[in-house]
Amino acid sequence: MRFSSLLLLAAAGLAAAEDGLNAWLRYARIQGAKGFHNKLPSAIVTLNATEGSPVYTAGKELVQGLDGIFGKQVKHLDGSSRQKQPATVAIVATVNAYVDANPAAAKRIPQLADDGFYLDVSNGNVLILGQNERGALYGAFHYLNLLAQGKVSNYKITSNPDAPIRWVNQWDNMQDGGTHGSVERGYGGKSIFFWDGKVRDDLTRVRLYARLLASIGINAVVVNNVNADPNLLKPENMDGLARIANEMRPYGVQLGLALNFASPQTLGGLDTFDPFEQKVVDWWQNIADELYKRIPDMAGYLVKANSEGQPGPMTYNRTLADGANMFARTVKKYGGVVLFRAFVYNHQTLNQDKDWKADRANAAVQYFDGLDEKFEDNVVIQIKYGPIDFQVREPVSPLFSHLRKTATAIELQITQEYLGQQAHLVYLAPMWKEILDFDFRVDGKRSVVTDILNGKRFNRKLGGYAGVANVGTNTTWLGSHLAMSNLYAFGKLAWNPSQTPVSILQEWIKLTFSDDPKVLDVITKMSMASWPAYENYSGNLGIQTLTDILNGHYGPNPASQDGNPWGQWTRADADSIGMDRTVWNGTGFAGQYPPEVAAKYEKPETTPDNLLLWFHHVPYTYRLKSGKTVIQHFYDAHYEGSATAQTFPKLWESLKGRRGIDQERYEHVLFRLVYQAGHSLVWRDSINNFYFNKSGIPDAKGRVGNYRYRIEAEKMDLKGYRPYDVHPFESASGTKCIVTETNSTVGVASTVLSNIKTGRYDVAVNYYDLAIGNSTWELFIDNQRVGKWKGDLEYTLGKAPTLYIDGQTATRITFKGVKVKKGSVLKIVGTPDGQEPAPVDYVSILPEGIVD
Repeated sequence: MRFSSLLLLAAAGLAAAEDGLNAWLRYARIQGAKGFHNKLPSAIVTLNATEGSPVYTAGKELVQGLDGIFGKQVKHLDGSSRQKQPATVAIVATVNAYVDANPAAAKRIPQLADDGFYLDVSNGNVLILGQNERGALYGAFHYLNLLAQGKVSNYKITSNPDAPIRWVNQWDNMQDGGTHGSVERGYGGKSIFFWDGKVRDDLTRVRLYARLLASIGINAVVVNNVNADPNLLKPENMDGLARIANEMRPYGVQLGLALNFASPQTLGGLDTFDPFEQKVVDWWQNIADELYKRIPDMAGYLVKANSEGQPGPMTYNRTLADGANMFARTVKKYGGVVLFRAFVYNHQTLNQDKDWKADRANAAVQYFDGLDEKFEDNVVIQIKYGPIDFQVREPVSPLFSHLRKTATAIELQITQEYLGQQAHLVYLAPMWKEILDFDFRVDGKRSVVTDILNGKRFNRKLGGYAGVANVGTNTTWLGSHLAMSNLYAFGKLAWNPSQTPVSILQEWIKLTFSDDPKVLDVITKMSMASWPAYENYSGNLGIQTLTDILNGHYGPNPASQDGNPWGQWTRADADSIGMDRTVWNGTGFAGQYPPEVAAKYEKPETTPDNLLLWFHHVPYTYRLKSGKTVIQHFYDAHYEGSATAQTFPKLWESLKGRRGIDQERYEHVLFRLVYQAGHSLVWRDSINNFYFNKSGIPDAKGRVGNYRYRIEAEKMDLKGYRPYDVHPFESASGTKCIVTETNSTVGVASTVLSNIKTGRYDVAVNYYDLAIGNSTWELFIDNQRVGKWKGDLEYTLGKAPTLYIDGQTATRITFKGVKVKKGSVLKIVGTPDGQEPAPVDYVSILPEGIVD
């Protein structure tokens, strides 16, 4: 389908477009649309707008939006047109262009920063001015945003971005396959930029993506993986990058590029990549010249160096500043910026057995120590929000308080790498808001993260926000309709971090679905509960997510958090848990904060409970401020978090048929919420059983290890099936599951339901869906088939595909309202496929509405 056709569908608000492709830019018809026509402009006038410029694009967008939202067709006129203009018009222009045409207006226009806009709406006449062309486009999108929410009134708005850098980082690879596929940590399909080692021929989706990003104020995209492929710098690929830039330019979105530090050697044939060697400097200067020849408005570079095996300046005993500055000098004359990642640590030297004070959390401050005044003024240090790696809760990275002379940008992860990979609903804005509002109290003065990023605190010009947003070819972009709230929220917070997560969310709901009060209430309730719920059923008290860090970063595997080389440790033993990061007795990490904050984190009594185990190693019997012990809090929180997730499907079902909830999106979202409810039980039981086994301390409420409604598959009568010891053990109820005896043997597991009363029940089956086959299962009660399903989640969920029988592949299917008699025979028939042996963990016969 051509791009123009896609926009027409968006403008018309047709059901055919409700696949997520237009996201919040659906321009769906609002109620009582015709009644607003006399309050709207009848023509759009763009001043000094050449075709393909952001101002011209703004005019076209307004024409489409007014038609879609209100059914009002308006003309798009050039400012020099001699046509008689209608009584009401919308004028779109830069400040300079408007003042040139109307000199007397100069005094009435407020001061605008780069990318800022002024919006004046009065009785159908609209004035949209931008400090630059991109600002004018942002103003047009803001006007359409309000219209799509039914806000048609008179107002004046002056809006300036909080910081100049508002970039997204795409971790796209040039090739498919390998460890991470086409997009590293991407759960929404293949790369929209690259395929088979080159830039795609069809870049339609790139232009659609730029449109979405521009509508939320994003001004640049780093299009390739930070683990960069040097081949992207070949001339034919530079030409391809220029084509990408051409697609994004009408929306004011600039192209950025991630670089591989060793490229002069691996691609250029030099015998070194030492940044102090003139031939290396000359090689990189030539690369910059060639890129800017093709892409004059290129935003700049993103560099990951000396981290996780990536090459960098320290290979030659040069500093990180030496490396960053080499790149910065090559792009300075073009106005380019270098974002240099602070995610620097050496996983080969992290060994807690040899060094009790070894701590990956210390790395960023240690590596950048003494470098603050040594960076070029077009270098920005891009710092992950926490000192480890996008966990469900971390303290804010102390590096933000150490760099006073050097500009900084915060790196937030929109893609849910450790947080459910878009298969779980987790609205991230509340977490980001906590981080952005954190006060470091540098020198005893107010030092909020946002004021550090925007330069106000340390008087810097550069700084801002970088979001890892790994969209793909899936029509939902991120693999899930609801996950798009995170992309929207990132743009909105990067523009104005004073906004509240609730207000951003409800704005997104209105634009994406509708302003139906029931729709607003339900999606708000689920979304705002989702991050606390996920934290509760994955890893709370600051212990991180307890996910499998050695495999897909998805399912539960608390044992993987210790004894690994990656520094994501809990130091859990039979008696105690948590990292001692105090100065007096631990790794010293707490001392990296300014004194007021450091003092708070130094003692368990003053450390917030939600970060207790991040900073302190305490007994399982340590009492929290709530009065609960650590271990009992673990048990309770995991049950509470999972119980919250169980409410999501029913809440969503209450929206069926409501305005804005079309059938396609309804089914898509429900499928994921049902899956999340089941997988939250896997998380709950895995974590609770692991720590019960480790500590030997029982759950005071008698729940952990006691599941009254379950029938363990390994205890059923088996034919063609055999018991299998699951690793890690806690990933199976009772530590075992069943698998078919061979990959060509049909397995049958049966049991007599002698201990239940006749009635209707919800019958749940927990099984494992591996990415090495598509097994089929059938459930029978008294030879009557209740249901049949296939193990194909690797095609429908988008989460990291894995090959093992563990917490990452564990899942559940539930058949509701099944009639069961006392003495009925329950039977599961599993047909393996490929190397997937139709694994089954257990069956639960549940009274209706009960979850075991």
